[in-house]
Amino acid sequence: MQRSLPLVSVVTPVFNGSKYLRVCIESVLAQTYRNWDYTIVDNCSTDKTLEIAQEYAQKHPQIKIHVNKQFVGPIENHNIAFRSMSADAKYCKLLASDDWLYPECISKLVDVAERNPSVGIVGSYSINAHGIRWGHLPLGEEVLDGRQAARLFLLGSIESFWTPSTVLYRASLIRSEHAFFPGSAPSADLEACLNCLRRSDLGFVHQILSFERIHDEAVTAKVREMNSQVLDRLRILIEFGPTFLGQAERESRMEEQLSGYYRMLAVACFNFRKSEFWRLHNAGLAELGYSIYSPRFAGAIVAKFLDLALNPKATMERILKRVKTGRVQRTEARACSSLIESLGPQGPVNE
Repeated sequence: MQRSLPLVSVVTPVFNGSKYLRVCIESVLAQTYRNWDYTIVDNCSTDKTLEIAQEYAQKHPQIKIHVNKQFVGPIENHNIAFRSMSADAKYCKLLASDDWLYPECISKLVDVAERNPSVGIVGSYSINAHGIRWGHLPLGEEVLDGRQAARLFLLGSIESFWTPSTVLYRASLIRSEHAFFPGSAPSADLEACLNCLRRSDLGFVHQILSFERIHDEAVTAKVREMNSQVLDRLRILIEFGPTFLGQAERESRMEEQLSGYYRMLAVACFNFRKSEFWRLHNAGLAELGYSIYSPRFAGAIVAKFLDLALNPKATMERILKRVKTGRVQRTEARACSSLIESLGPQGPVNE
C-alpha cells in the first residue's frame, strides 16, 4: 500500500501583484505533487490582485484567500502568510507573487525532506533573466550539516540557498516562531534560514525548480539600488557569527566585509549617490557601532581616486556613460569628450 503524501501548504503574500499573479497561481496548479493547499494573502491591494485570486479560488477548492484588514509591511505580510498555513501541513512552500515554480518543484523538495528527517529546509537552484542563481553548494551532496552550512555561508563559501521561492520549510520550524521572518529588514528570509540551521540540516536539490522574476517594482530592486544588502550582511555576521564561527574566523571575515563595504561607499562617492543613500548607510553603520567617517572610508576614497587618476581614459568613458543617463551636465560631457579624443585609442603616451 502506497504511503499517503504529506500535506504541503503553499503561501503567497502579495500586494498589487496582478501583473504576474496568474502565472504564479498557474504554476502551483501545474505541480505534479498533488497533496497541497494554497493560501494567497492579499495586503490591501488596490489593483486587480484580489479579483484574480477570487477567480481561481472559485474554481479550485484547494485555493484560499486571506485579506488583511489593514496594510502591513512586507515582512509582516509574509508572517501572516506563514500563520495561515494549514494545521495539518507537514511542509510549507513560500512562493513570491512574481515568481513561478516548475512542475516538479514541490515533489522534488518534499522527496529530500521525507528521506532525511534531520533536514529543516530544502533549497534548489533558480533561474532569472541573468541566468542560473548558483548556490555554490558541493555538487552531489544532498544534505549538509546545518551548522556547517551556516558557517560556510558566513565565510562566503556558499550563497543563495535561502531565496524564498526556492525553499521548502518544515512546518514545525515555522510553528515554533510567532514571527518566522524576524525583524523588518529585507534579509529576514536569510535570517529565518540561519535560525533553522541552528537546529536542523540543509537539504538541496541540484536542479532548477523555480523562476525568479527581476523587475523594478520588486522589493529587491530597491535593495540593489541602495546597496543595502551589503549593510545587511555586516549585521548578519555580527548577529550569527558568535553562533557558527570561531573568534579568529569571525574577526577575519569582519575585516574582509568591512573593507569591501567601505570600498563600495568610496565608489558611491565618485558616482554622486543621492542623500537618501548616505542617510541609509550612515544610520545603518551607526546601529552596528561603526561610523561612516572613519580612516577605512578615507583610505578607500584615496585608493579609488588613485585608480581613477591612473586610468584617465577609462575614467572619462565611465563619466560619459553616466552623461547618457543624465547624471552629469552637458558642459561636463563636452569637456570629457574632448579629453578622451586627445588621449587616443591607447591612452596618454608617457614622455
